[in-house]
Amino acid sequence: MRIAILAAFAVLAAVVFAILPDGFYLWAKVMHIVSVIAWMAAMLYLPRLFVYHSEAGPGSPQGETFKIMERRLLRAIMTPAMLSTWYFGLWLAWSGFGFMGGWLHAKIAAVLVLSGMHGYFAGAVRRFAEDRETRSSRHWRVLNELPAVLMVVIVILVVIKPW
Repeated sequence: MRIAILAAFAVLAAVVFAILPDGFYLWAKVMHIVSVIAWMAAMLYLPRLFVYHSEAGPGSPQGETFKIMERRLLRAIMTPAMLSTWYFGLWLAWSGFGFMGGWLHAKIAAVLVLSGMHGYFAGAVRRFAEDRETRSSRHWRVLNELPAVLMVVIVILVVIKPW
């Protein structure tokens, strides 16, 4: 499923680039922003699912439902959105003015941290699926806030460009 979504996104990008090569930069921005929105929505929702899942307990009917929801969110939305965010973001940085400016380096560092959290969440999806996740709902409530903080930092860096 995720390969089909990424393939469709890549085909769309190729078609837009073929039709409007001079205007592709703006379309790449659009695709980057849409990807970021989808990725952030999933990054904010998945740890909330973990809160409820950890409270439901292993083997419960609710826990089994959460396993399906978590797997689908990760595979169908979160990972494809992260990959397209990176693809279009790096393309924009490379084709725009190059990798110049301290703000861009700080943004990339923050996105790397966000990507690390993505990996941590993906591991948690696997552990929950195997009924091996033992962290408390409080742990997931705290982690639920970090993507929002990183998002605010990234938006400030992009809009204000302090360095």
